[in-house]
Amino acid sequence: MPKTPTASTLYRLIEAGHLARQALLAPLSARGLEPGDDAILLGLAPAEGATLADLSQFTGLMDEQLDTILRRLEDKGMLLRLAVGPEMEPGARLSQQGHLTRQAIEEHWRQLEETIAADLGDKRGKHLRKGLKRIITLLDF
Repeated sequence: MPKTPTASTLYRLIEAGHLARQALLAPLSARGLEPGDDAILLGLAPAEGATLADLSQFTGLMDEQLDTILRRLEDKGMLLRLAVGPEMEPGARLSQQGHLTRQAIEEHWRQLEETIAADLGDKRGKHLRKGLKRIITLLDF
């Protein structure tokens, strides 16, 4: 083990993950949204929307949690709750404001990704992605 915990790989991984999440939250907080709202907005990317079951599967949220977030996002004008799909199941789709917000979140994510990729270069970036994938597999028990 390194001399100090803050010099360990695990600490650096936690620190990088925390800082990455903080950077990704910037466009949410700027719009009065909460952590996790981005998952809903990204899950509703298709123009036709998504069923509640699909959103639950996409986000990993239980029905009650999902309903609370959807209600709050609907109150903010980000989405419309309605029946979707050929079976007209309960679901939601993004409003115009929701689409613009989702696009801003995706653009922010893309810019961060490009900045990291440019700094690392192709070969180091590929090694980092592979290494992180192995770490995730190792820690997913």
